[in-house]
Amino acid sequence: MSVEALREQQAIRRTTEHLVQVFAGTHSAEHVERVMQAAYRRFDGFPVRDFVPVLAERLARSELAVRVETNVPAEVDTPEERPEDVRPETGPVAVKMPGRKVLIPIGLAVVVAVVVTVVVVNLGQEEPPAPPPLATVRGVIGSEKKAFFEDPQVVRALADKGVKVEIETAGSRQIATSTDLGRYDFAFPSSAPAGEYIQRLRKVGTKYTPFSSPMAIATFQPIADLLTKAGVVKQDAVPAFKIGRHLELVTTDTKWDQLADNSVYRVDKDILISTTDPRTSNSAAMYLAINSYVANGGKVVHGATAEKSVLPLVTRLFTSQGYTDNTSEGPFNEYLTVGMGPSPMVWIYESQFIDAARQGRLKPGMVLMYPSPTVLSKHTLVPLNADGDRVGRLLSTDPRLQRLAAEHGFRSGDTGGFAKVAADNKVRVATDLIDVVDIPSYDTLENLLDGVAKSYG
Repeated sequence: MSVEALREQQAIRRTTEHLVQVFAGTHSAEHVERVMQAAYRRFDGFPVRDFVPVLAERLARSELAVRVETNVPAEVDTPEERPEDVRPETGPVAVKMPGRKVLIPIGLAVVVAVVVTVVVVNLGQEEPPAPPPLATVRGVIGSEKKAFFEDPQVVRALADKGVKVEIETAGSRQIATSTDLGRYDFAFPSSAPAGEYIQRLRKVGTKYTPFSSPMAIATFQPIADLLTKAGVVKQDAVPAFKIGRHLELVTTDTKWDQLADNSVYRVDKDILISTTDPRTSNSAAMYLAINSYVANGGKVVHGATAEKSVLPLVTRLFTSQGYTDNTSEGPFNEYLTVGMGPSPMVWIYESQFIDAARQGRLKPGMVLMYPSPTVLSKHTLVPLNADGDRVGRLLSTDPRLQRLAAEHGFRSGDTGGFAKVAADNKVRVATDLIDVVDIPSYDTLENLLDGVAKSYG
């Protein structure tokens, strides 16, 4: 490829990137690229190449602007789909360019004649500079936020602020205890205790809590009805799962097939909620926090005596399950795809259920219950440098990103947006979170989790 051709290709690429940003709010990046390439192909074989990038950019910009003004769907009738616009009907036509005369097909004559006028007027002006490159910021996050960060609208909103976020997922406890945070610009676990430990470990005084999510239970209507008869579930505005009553069934070794009037799930299995691995995952730690509170007589566990008292009971809730996943994404995906056979109840974040409803992944009969009491999982972003701090501030203060967080089921500053998303997707949510308990301190929670981990052998 000649130097001139290479420069032309580079100019087309820069122009395309610029148009993607200009029309980000109205056209997808893929559509802008198609329009630009179609405009560029109109000049195939054009002998004078000096102004081709400028001409192609003007044509593409006009095409995209017209579609915005007339509200024409963006995915139809692109220049690429109207080849008759570029087919010459007669012989070549002479068009005067600055300082020369060239022959072009008549099918382009009118288009070029109009655009060349604009080019001639602007010959003395410099082309607008290419937009500065996006700052790439790397973060390690809890898996329940993966869909949010991968949402094209979120990607675009961050890009408009000059940021490109690259993420990797891990269990929240794993992020706090065993992840090499030196590779990242921010850590974004799903709980305040994990965030607190990272702050202490990295000597960081700043943290952000851009959104939160109460813990919940994903189940099925027949299971909810069966547990209602057993006194475990209270039917109200939203179904409430009584943690205390459930612990009674666990301590008496009650099986599913021992429940009265059980014709829907007659299996010789303990009545357990499927969780993640408490050794790595925050959602399991939140489950332990709730059950330790109830087992401790309705008090937050504190001190060695209380820890030793509740540990045998809460340990059974995990070790009796068998295999558990490292992140909340695993058991919830199994719930969505397999059904109630292996896991009639799954411990999740409320946001996961709402986001699944928004994506059309819920099946008839899938039900959301709230544990009573519950805990609020505060997604805590800890910036590890200035770039990470920039992301934390954007997620916490930018109205567009707050709205998008609400659309993904998180409780953000956009409370109206959250309520609308839940209502639009027919998910009954707890509007007033009253029965919320405090989480033990990080050190106490770690002691309990370590005690559970030792029971795995």
